[in-house]
Amino acid sequence: MSSPAPHRPADVGPAGVRPADVDTAGVGTAGVGTAGVGTAGVGTADVAFAAAACLVLAAYNNLVALRRWYPAVKLSAAAALLAAASASGLTPADLGLRRDRLRPGLRLGSAAAAPVVAAFALAALTPATRPLLNDQRVAGLNGRQLAYHVLLRIPLGTVTWEETAFRGVLHAALRRVLAEPAATVTSSAVFGIWHIRPTAEALAVNRLAPTRGARITAVCGVVAGTAAAGALLSYLRERSGSLAAPALVHLAANCTAPLASALARALDR
Repeated sequence: MSSPAPHRPADVGPAGVRPADVDTAGVGTAGVGTAGVGTAGVGTADVAFAAAACLVLAAYNNLVALRRWYPAVKLSAAAALLAAASASGLTPADLGLRRDRLRPGLRLGSAAAAPVVAAFALAALTPATRPLLNDQRVAGLNGRQLAYHVLLRIPLGTVTWEETAFRGVLHAALRRVLAEPAATVTSSAVFGIWHIRPTAEALAVNRLAPTRGARITAVCGVVAGTAAAGALLSYLRERSGSLAAPALVHLAANCTAPLASALARALDR
């Protein structure tokens, strides 16, 4: 008696792979997220989205000086960017927006933010370090204007937008086409470039770095430092799985700095 022919499912291809389990790039989709895949099977659309995000974020803040409706415009931009990221295939998990990761993000962010707040408070309370906090942008604000910056402009217009853009969308888009640490290095470099114009304006307002060479050196130093800070924020986001962690540290730094500057000026009067 002859042995029966081996059974072969009708939906199995010649290589023994089911077409339903394979995407158009030839990479199995079961159990694989859209970000962090590495360079294998990278689609042209993914590369284009990541490149466009890098270019837009590197150029926008250095070409556009937004003065009015700052929080509303930045929140709208963050919503639009999230919509574009979702349309490109990025998920809430890719973007650091999973609800079940919020609590770990808040815990890690609070622990990392505490030393930042303490350092600014100590600098304001120590006479020898108070001059380091001198900022004419803060000196020109009254109490109501300072409250607006600390309670609205910075949390909504700066921190929410920048964390959504850099540690959320940009980092996830780069993780989809680059391996680590290249994704973090690239997103952090763009974050540093983002701060070129604000740094130059701050130097001018405070009458620092009077010569061209000094200004270039100072801007390059701040850009490098901001890029390093961006790498730290990216680490916190990766470690916790949530944007809440870097957002809390970013919020602590950007809100405590003007408050410490105002306190230092008050104590020196």
